[in-house]
Amino acid sequence: MQSQALADDSRVTASRIPFGSLAYFGAAASLLVCYGKVLILSSIATLGFPGIEFNPHLQALLMWLLGLVAIMGLFYDRRFHGRRYPLALGIAGVSIIIVTLYTHYDPRIEISGYILLIIAALLNQTARLTQLNHEVESQTRVVKSQAEELAALNDNLEQRVNDQVDEIQKLARLKRFLAPEVAQVVLAEHKESMLESHRSYVVTLFCDIRGFTGFSESMEPEEVMEVLQRYHEEMGKLVAEFGGTIDHRAGDGLMVFFNDPLPCDEPELMAIKLALSMRARFDELNLNWQKQGYRLGFGIGIASGYATLGIVGYEDRYDYTANGNAVNLASRLCDTAADGQVLISKKTYLAVEDQVEVSEIGELTLKGIAKPVVVYNLLGRAELS
Repeated sequence: MQSQALADDSRVTASRIPFGSLAYFGAAASLLVCYGKVLILSSIATLGFPGIEFNPHLQALLMWLLGLVAIMGLFYDRRFHGRRYPLALGIAGVSIIIVTLYTHYDPRIEISGYILLIIAALLNQTARLTQLNHEVESQTRVVKSQAEELAALNDNLEQRVNDQVDEIQKLARLKRFLAPEVAQVVLAEHKESMLESHRSYVVTLFCDIRGFTGFSESMEPEEVMEVLQRYHEEMGKLVAEFGGTIDHRAGDGLMVFFNDPLPCDEPELMAIKLALSMRARFDELNLNWQKQGYRLGFGIGIASGYATLGIVGYEDRYDYTANGNAVNLASRLCDTAADGQVLISKKTYLAVEDQVEVSEIGELTLKGIAKPVVVYNLLGRAELS
């Protein structure tokens, strides 16, 4: 990590020196020091000034020091473009210059050293420009790729928004007749096929307000709507709490069933618990309504059996409903129930007989039911010893 950081720092340092100018500067300055003496002396002689003496040792020292400056520029640029041959040529050139200065001076050898140094600077500049071009092309490809990704995201955005809106609408529709958690499961697991027409064992609960017809005729519409709103709000909360499925609401009537679309371990017991909670909650509401002079009651009917279930309706007005003899029986038991009564069928009672307290009413002949049925009045939950 540290060596990588040092390499990155070197690349940054090299990138701040434009186009290998340090290598050019070192080579040119060294060359000028080497042959500037001749030019200066020639100029002075032409102008008629007396000659000037130069220290040859100082001149030689400046020549190879400036050559090393060129080498340093080539070294830094190598970190940037990654090619070694400009640095190798530069080192060879400076080495030739130093060797010929301090061993056997030969102008031809010295010139060859400077030629190598200038060639190294040219190759270094070419390598830098090539690397910069590659980086520009790479950045261009990245920008192009990002632009394509952005275009693809924009193309899909409308579809994704429409899909999300569709999911929200589906969830809103499902929540009209399913408990919120059940609706979430059906939608999340794409189990909407569960709502297609099928036959299943369910426990159905009907409930409505006793005396509501006379109440609605004698009261102002605003008072009637206020009672209905509060009634359905509180009953709906209880249905959601116990995981029931709301079939429909019709005025003061409410139909709920258990064990569909998601299975329930003890559907009869859940229906019993819901019925008792509904009766208790209605009694609480009725205390306030009685103070206002309203005379209302509450009855419930529960029956178990197989039914055909599925979605019925049109456009966006759908209901998830159940049809069958057990559904009709629960409806008739609700119609028969007096204020405060929860009437249950024999099949329902047999499924929970150890967990409830009842009083047997006996056989009743109910409208729309071919044979008399045995009916029980639910008193409450059995006390566990």
